[in-house]
Amino acid sequence: MVCTASYPNVLAFCFLDELQKEFIVTYDPKRISSAVRPYSFIEFDTFIQKTKQRYNSPRSLSTKINLADMQTEIKLRPPYQLSPEDLQAINGFSARTAAKYKGIAPTQMLEPATLPGVVSCVLTVLCGGLNLLRGVHAIESILQNDDEDFNYVIAFFLGTAACLYQCYLFLYFSVWRNSKSFLAFALICLSNMYLYELRNIWQILFHVAVGAFTTLQIRLRQPLGKAPDYNV
Repeated sequence: MVCTASYPNVLAFCFLDELQKEFIVTYDPKRISSAVRPYSFIEFDTFIQKTKQRYNSPRSLSTKINLADMQTEIKLRPPYQLSPEDLQAINGFSARTAAKYKGIAPTQMLEPATLPGVVSCVLTVLCGGLNLLRGVHAIESILQNDDEDFNYVIAFFLGTAACLYQCYLFLYFSVWRNSKSFLAFALICLSNMYLYELRNIWQILFHVAVGAFTTLQIRLRQPLGKAPDYNV
């Protein structure tokens, strides 16, 4: 409730008390607990407006209600004045967290995944697994033969990391998501260019094509404009 500072406290609390009593009488607990939207009680606004008009004329109102009980209640249990910090704590925020909040919430939902998107994600996981397996074999070769190039191991693991990161970008929202997916695709291309001596042309084309396909699916799967089940 919002009122001017000069408005009598006892009348303000009487107004709230009257609304509370009428609301309890009008609506049963089952309907209240099952309500999803606050607009389910929109008809109660008629009573609120009528009561507000009555309380906006305190002279005619004071003769119709008994203020003694409310005055006694206020003396026995004086109202507590909330500070801005109290309101932030009630709503789950603090001054420190509010200052740090920037941009879009990280929990923003994406559009439902399509079949091509799911296929691209599965193929990307497959490419990442192949890179990881070849990287482990390359480490074994280095341990057995000292003349093996360790840079091949790095290239395999970088390709694995890029594939897994593309899967993450497809599944979850992230800031600069399209740019990050393009950088991951560029890393896939560079790693496969470096590994041209260990792979044939068809293997390289397969990894690059899967990376390009996943990058396209990441770009096509846009964030939702509004979260689902947004009730208010």
